[in-house]
Amino acid sequence: MLRREVVILIGCAVAGWPLTARAQQKAMPVIGYLSVGSPESDDFRLTGFRQGLKETGYVEGQNVATEYRWAQGQNGRLPALAADLVRQQVAVIATVGPPSALAAKDATASIPIVFVVGIDPVQAGLIASLNRPGGNITGVAILSAELAAKRLDLLHELVPTATFVALLVNPTNAVSDSMTRNLQDAARSLGLQVHVLRASTASEIDAAFGALVELRAGALVLGGDPFFTNQRAQIVALAARHAVPAIYGVRLFPAAGGLMSYGTDLADSFRQAGVYAGKILKGAKPTDLPVQQVAKVELVINLKTAKTLGLTIPLTLSGRADEVIE
Repeated sequence: MLRREVVILIGCAVAGWPLTARAQQKAMPVIGYLSVGSPESDDFRLTGFRQGLKETGYVEGQNVATEYRWAQGQNGRLPALAADLVRQQVAVIATVGPPSALAAKDATASIPIVFVVGIDPVQAGLIASLNRPGGNITGVAILSAELAAKRLDLLHELVPTATFVALLVNPTNAVSDSMTRNLQDAARSLGLQVHVLRASTASEIDAAFGALVELRAGALVLGGDPFFTNQRAQIVALAARHAVPAIYGVRLFPAAGGLMSYGTDLADSFRQAGVYAGKILKGAKPTDLPVQQVAKVELVINLKTAKTLGLTIPLTLSGRADEVIE
């Protein structure tokens, strides 16, 4: 009789092992990652984000899991994707760009949200204040609209003969209006004319470059936007095809063959977001985590592209460059 009871106990224990394993898997925290881009376009963002998680003791696949939601360049898909992450009851939602952050904020008032945005998050209505964000949301704010004027100034220094300049913005980005105003103010002080072009799809980018050529714009300033960063290969190729000197917001563009960039280090911005996500998983509250402001900017110049365009980089410009790609 005793032997029979022992066999039953062992059988119950063995049967319970899969349940225990499933319970342990379920206990692993899950991060929701919401992006307007795609797995391919977000590789540098994810590298930084995972590094930040690692700094707080989390390694994807070992003690944390990630549910990815990709809008594939279509901002209109973000609300549904955000709602799906909420239904999945993820522990925290990491967002890329203002549209993703706003979609997540509209979807939940309880699940913590960590954003990386290129706008003033207070002005955009994401948070109450930088030091005390309030609610369930915090993150990293990078300079974007504020740098448009400086980009125009640098481009004018390199191509002083270009008196008519195009600005390409994404009309679905909340920062595009302030970016446009800043650039137009700067253009007036430099005696330049600016024509604003708009694109939020790949085909509209093609059309914008067609309009740029018809207008005979002498140079191009690309507005900072996650969608444009995702489409960097297309944009750099079009600029090369039409021999248009252009300045971009992140080094990924000159690294891909673009002329030059002036902006923040996006990979490090996402590393900081990963650190915040890890802190929240450990119990920190978003309202107690002040929004990080990224003030450091870098100037990157692609010397080979400049030569292809017949441009000579002034020593005053190359001497200020943080990186010269040859």
